[in-house]
Amino acid sequence: MPMLRKLIYLATAAIFIFSLMVGCTTEQSHLKKAEIAKKPRLEEKGSITFPTNKSEQSYKESLINSHGKTISERIKVPEGYERVEVPRGSFAEYLRNLPLKPHGTKVKYYNGEEKPNDVYVAVIDMDVGTRDLQQCADAVIRLYSEYLYKNRQYDKIHFNFTNGFRADFRKWMQGYRIKVEGNKAYWIKKTEYCDDYACFRKYLDMVFAYAGTLSLSQEMKRVPLSDLQIGDVFLKGSDPGHCVIVVDMAQNPKTGEKIFLLAQSYMPAQDIHILKNPANEDGNPWYSINFGDVLVTPEWQFTKDQVYRFGD
Repeated sequence: MPMLRKLIYLATAAIFIFSLMVGCTTEQSHLKKAEIAKKPRLEEKGSITFPTNKSEQSYKESLINSHGKTISERIKVPEGYERVEVPRGSFAEYLRNLPLKPHGTKVKYYNGEEKPNDVYVAVIDMDVGTRDLQQCADAVIRLYSEYLYKNRQYDKIHFNFTNGFRADFRKWMQGYRIKVEGNKAYWIKKTEYCDDYACFRKYLDMVFAYAGTLSLSQEMKRVPLSDLQIGDVFLKGSDPGHCVIVVDMAQNPKTGEKIFLLAQSYMPAQDIHILKNPANEDGNPWYSINFGDVLVTPEWQFTKDQVYRFGD
């Protein structure tokens, strides 16, 4: 009997311990399922995973699509707004579809150092060069001239130096180069005809060295804020001065309100980047045209009458 009672006791204890083990395993299993259920399901596409449960992803309230490769793909419009229509092949279409570096890429200076100020949401995929040349006005010149060069509109690629000298790319293509002596500049024949991209970039570096916000303000035309378009520039032409360019726009069809995105370079020369809007705490980079008398950007302020546009 004592041996039988001992066996019964051991069997009962074993059953009790087994039931505890089953209960713990079941609870742990439920916990894991609950955790998984909170996460978006992922589909594998090559080496990149894409969230498919959009209602559960972090981009639900964000206007940034980290997988977008262009401005229009990367930055979504706020609810209730629609991107404005632009002519096919226009400067506006070119800017809206500028390629961007991967999401999270840092802005780099011409010397490879990182920009310390966190003032941007995206970086345009375009070289900055290896010299301290492509600053604020130069970035605007770069974008406009890149568009013209891409469309072989060489006659329209011309910019003034601060002293008023007009630097025509067509003249540069013919083998002439610009000689600068003091405050004077003139053309001299130096080489053969060229129209390749390397030739174009050398021309731009020359322009960057001797043009600026002051010269831009004198050759661009002022336009009213109410007529703001993609490609227009908020510009303070002085020393020091600054400028930012409108790279995309949207509108609320019910209220008529226009909103826009801004891009800039700065000092020292650095990657061109899409600016944040410091007035929006939710990370929304769009600016409203109804900003009042002063447009506040992360590193500069402009008045509503400082809107300029390139002429035809």
